[in-house]
Amino acid sequence: MSEGYPDIRLRRLRQSPQVRRMLDRPFPGPERFLWPVFVVPGSGVCEPIDAMPGQCRYSVDQLIEALKPVAAMGISGVLIFGLAEESAKDATGTAAFDPTGPVHAAVRAIRNAYPNLLVFTDVCVCAYTSHGHCGPLTDDGVVNNDASNAVLANVAVSHAEAGAHGVAPSAMMDGQVAAIRGALEAAGFMDTILMSYSTKFASAMYGPFRDAEKSAPQSGDRKGYQASYGDLATALRESDLDEAEGADILMVKPSLFYLDVLTRLREGTDLPIAAYNVSGEYAMLIATADRGWGDLYSMVRESITALDRAGADIIISYWANQYEKVAGVRC
Repeated sequence: MSEGYPDIRLRRLRQSPQVRRMLDRPFPGPERFLWPVFVVPGSGVCEPIDAMPGQCRYSVDQLIEALKPVAAMGISGVLIFGLAEESAKDATGTAAFDPTGPVHAAVRAIRNAYPNLLVFTDVCVCAYTSHGHCGPLTDDGVVNNDASNAVLANVAVSHAEAGAHGVAPSAMMDGQVAAIRGALEAAGFMDTILMSYSTKFASAMYGPFRDAEKSAPQSGDRKGYQASYGDLATALRESDLDEAEGADILMVKPSLFYLDVLTRLREGTDLPIAAYNVSGEYAMLIATADRGWGDLYSMVRESITALDRAGADIIISYWANQYEKVAGVRC
């Protein structure tokens, strides 16, 4: 028999929907998804985010309402980002670990209203600092790595005290995982999950998020602490070090432009891996569909399948609250 056509006809294996369904990798189920949400102070707030259609800034009471269909679809949980009033911001981001803040209130409310939802919190201070960077600055305007770790540890412990199942440090400070793990264990939170933004790139795809979170740096950029997308070896070392420091889950962020990184990381670790399908990736598909250049949910399904195929165990995506439309089925 020859090694090719006409004896081998691969179209046999895609000739009908039944054959394709049998052989295709199934679309990830809702249990694989976390929905990133933005929580603000106050009540009665459901403020649409212009750059991210379908997403809003919520006060806690409105978030609880918004979670009803999400929980009913079987989405596993949320990843909470908090916003602070401008008057509450300072040079070190102390409002991030205020137990009366919106993140802490949201954690408590979600745990009470939806006991089966997992609650993860973002651990960073960029939305709480007056300068918009991810930690306190030195006198010459550089983020102070070790001082930042102390602040991040305080934030993580405060979230665990509020009832978070897991904390997710995103500041990209050297040693942040070890600092947070040590602080959690010292405070008695031995079982709190630590999901590290372990390979987080200095990306141009965060623009809509920074608008939603009101967290853009007032000066400079974050290239001094977020990974360079041109340096694969160092980016992968970031995840290796976080695993050694005690992370339970690793993360690649962004995701669609970094499938090679996701695959390489999958080959090198037995830890679960999360892929953060970021705001720019979300918005660009909506913009493409709005111009009539593609069917929105077909593009979304294809992009999510790519993340699953590349090795993601957990998909953090703004599409999670639209899962039924994305999956094309009723849950």
